[in-house]
Amino acid sequence: MQAFICTACGTQYPPSATPPSACIICEEERQFVPLGGQSWATLQSLSATRFNGWRQHEPGILGIGTQPQFAIGQRALLICTPNGNVLWDCISFLDDATVTLINALGGLKAIAISHPHFYTTMGEWSRAFGGVPIHLHADDQRWIMRPDPAVKLWSGETFKLLPDVTLIRGGGHFAGGTMLHWAKGAEGKGVVCAADIATVNLDRKTLSFMRSYPNFIPLSAKGAQAIAAALEPFAFDRIYAHFFDRMIMTGAKAALRASVERHVAAVGGAYDRG
Repeated sequence: MQAFICTACGTQYPPSATPPSACIICEEERQFVPLGGQSWATLQSLSATRFNGWRQHEPGILGIGTQPQFAIGQRALLICTPNGNVLWDCISFLDDATVTLINALGGLKAIAISHPHFYTTMGEWSRAFGGVPIHLHADDQRWIMRPDPAVKLWSGETFKLLPDVTLIRGGGHFAGGTMLHWAKGAEGKGVVCAADIATVNLDRKTLSFMRSYPNFIPLSAKGAQAIAAALEPFAFDRIYAHFFDRMIMTGAKAALRASVERHVAAVGGAYDRG
């Protein structure tokens, strides 16, 4: 039996003789079933046509993304700290080359994931690095499609993952929507890895706050304000979203505040007359 992977969102399901009849993640309003219908892949089938590419964003932060793009197309981040390496977010495809490179950089101490759209093949990643823990917020437990002993649920508003690495619940996109703060990133000014809990826009100057990005369902004013409030106690100058080219390299905390103000005005009707 094979563990089938949804080609639209990248979620892996438990091993079965035949593919699931539907992807629960894609049937929900935050995602979608493609026009051509539901289809499935496996790690074996993906390995015939794909590989993982790397980019160093800054010292200690490397992006990992599958080429050609698969499913949602996000990239993961490898955060290398003196206290161990953290894989932030997950991508579906994992191959021997990726395992070799990460092990050469010191392996993994933990995996942490922002929200269910990026749970993907998290159990495969954990097992490839000795069963390292996968930290997910308990509020999103029902969206775990392939349970794994490595999953460690945390609750509340923050979780100290390593001495300089903190997980922060922002909510919004999902109830347990999580961001990661690395105090030593950005030359000691602090980095937030926000995925699409607070996503960097194409202008790389502002952020957006959505329940669904593909289906254009915005968060309420209260939801966006809650994300900013969750990040307010933390010092940071840089934000990384979930694509290789989506980051605000400096002035990110001010950009977040301004973006929340704009979002609140927009959903309140400020732009109704153009």
